[in-house]
Amino acid sequence: MTDGDTTASQDDYEDRPGSGGLDVQLARELIERAQAEGVSLVGPGGLLAGVTRTVLQTALEAEMTEHLGYDKGDPAGRGAGNHRNGSSAKTVHTEVGPVPIEVPRDRRGEFEPQIVPKHARRIAGFDEAVISLYAKGLTTGEIQAHLAEIYQTEVSKDLISRITDQVVDELKIWQNRPLDRVYPVMLIDAIHVKIREGQVTNRPIYVVVGINCQGERDVLGLWVGTGGEGAKQWMSVLTELKNRGVADVLIACCDGLKGLPEAINEVWPLATVQECVVHLVRASLRYAARSHWGAITKALRTVYTAPTVEAAQDRFDEFEQTWGAKYPAIIRLWRSSWEQFTPFLAFPPDIRKIIYTTNAVESLNARFRQATRRRGHFPSEQAALKVLYLVIRTPQRNRSNVTGRTHGWKQALNTLVMFYGDRISLN
Repeated sequence: MTDGDTTASQDDYEDRPGSGGLDVQLARELIERAQAEGVSLVGPGGLLAGVTRTVLQTALEAEMTEHLGYDKGDPAGRGAGNHRNGSSAKTVHTEVGPVPIEVPRDRRGEFEPQIVPKHARRIAGFDEAVISLYAKGLTTGEIQAHLAEIYQTEVSKDLISRITDQVVDELKIWQNRPLDRVYPVMLIDAIHVKIREGQVTNRPIYVVVGINCQGERDVLGLWVGTGGEGAKQWMSVLTELKNRGVADVLIACCDGLKGLPEAINEVWPLATVQECVVHLVRASLRYAARSHWGAITKALRTVYTAPTVEAAQDRFDEFEQTWGAKYPAIIRLWRSSWEQFTPFLAFPPDIRKIIYTTNAVESLNARFRQATRRRGHFPSEQAALKVLYLVIRTPQRNRSNVTGRTHGWKQALNTLVMFYGDRISLN
């Protein structure tokens, strides 16, 4: 394709309805002007900063005109009782860098600008940009360096912390929001992060994801643990969920956390508790030599894909005959987890795929780890929760929420209705 062809196609694009051709033309003119004048687009003295200053200044003057009821220099303002009274200089942080402006004043001191409110040093868009960088895992120091490099503007770490702290109240509201009455499936998992509380320790943050009756996965909450949680602590977490409106859970899938199955059945007596099979297999491999992982994984697969509980028992007996003498710890692990492992064997494949693993949560945990990897540790529990919450509230491409929808849900829903009847409510 020639340069002429490229230009023609771009012109065609600009002519399309709704294509924003005027915006494209304006962008071209700005770039050409910046090149001609030998200035940068962003940063102090950059062309976009100049344009932004002009826009803000014009908007402020328009606001003052609306406030007073007459234009600057208009004779109609004589004797009106209030008039322009100079201006105050200040610099605001914007997405294109620092911009100096003159905020007009009125004689009575009644003017309240909206585009740049009184005492504001940042305009809409700047805070969102900082929060977005924070959600991507950048530390306050890295955000400070990024802003200095891209926009040549000095922003203190304290200011960045104050900006990101804006989400704390939002986090509290989110953590206490009302939930659905019924969740056909609830997935419970944990991610470990380092938190300094006197000394740096590895702390679990428990993640609960609910699949509602429409097949949508939703993060119901985050809880920081100590690592030694028992039934009492789990009762507190699950009771909190119940108090927020969760009256019934059909299937709860977890990874064998101590005291959790008992707490689930105490809060929701009719719930089916299913241990995550993938976690069980991974736990088994911790007791085996790496050279045997392939053979053990293959043998265990015959157990958890068995058509019935009886068939699974027979296949596990065969597994024990082959590996029991060498790895008795694996046998003990499966025997102790058997009651929580077998429930999903009663379901057909469409349900098994949903509860066989907490992969939906693990996918979310992968995004959590990406956001926390840069940090050696967090200074507090709140700092850790703040980052994880920002990950949750940041939508992924082509998804209405961070965890998405459950594939093949309609078929699974019909099967669940057969098993659980009117406990499922679509209202």
